[in-house]
Amino acid sequence: MAKEGRTTHDDRTKEVAAIGVKVPPFWPEQPTLWFAQLEAQFAVAGITQDATKFGYVVGNLEGRYALEVTDVITTPPATGKYEKIKAELIARLSKSEETKVRQVLEQEELGDRTPGQFLRHLRNLGGVAIPEGLIRTIWISRLPDAIKTIMATQTKATLEETSALVDTITNLTSKGRLIQETSQGLHLFNNIHPSMLPYII
Repeated sequence: MAKEGRTTHDDRTKEVAAIGVKVPPFWPEQPTLWFAQLEAQFAVAGITQDATKFGYVVGNLEGRYALEVTDVITTPPATGKYEKIKAELIARLSKSEETKVRQVLEQEELGDRTPGQFLRHLRNLGGVAIPEGLIRTIWISRLPDAIKTIMATQTKATLEETSALVDTITNLTSKGRLIQETSQGLHLFNNIHPSMLPYII
């Protein structure tokens, strides 16, 4: 039995562990990565106890994220507390993040971007939270009707191949429209009476 005022080996181990764990700020957009970082710190500090790991997670969650797993925090299982809160946080926050990103994506419009640029924009916004199939659906829904008709035939093409094809078609269409508008302009100009030229030049 250790004498009063003396530090036992277990006490020193706990002290080193407490100092050694550098918990990174919680990352709700990437909870899986955050847990991987946290577990790397646990390994360095030699922390293996389920209750200790659970305590670190609970102690480093902001209130709004703790609310996502209130049931796990208030009534944790007898064993496997850490794995339970880890699994629930990842599942619930990932679903919440996907919903938020989906809402943002569904408000995006093509604007003056090329279809390829718009696709890259959607992918950047969606990140890993949105599956490729949903990105494709949103992207196609924003394209002009004439392009959608062409894309209906590209069932076996990858998204990158389809994007390149659509950009090519869009570019050719724009050039054709420019040529047509230029030809129409020249036709109108050639039919203007010479006496009117000083007023329009």
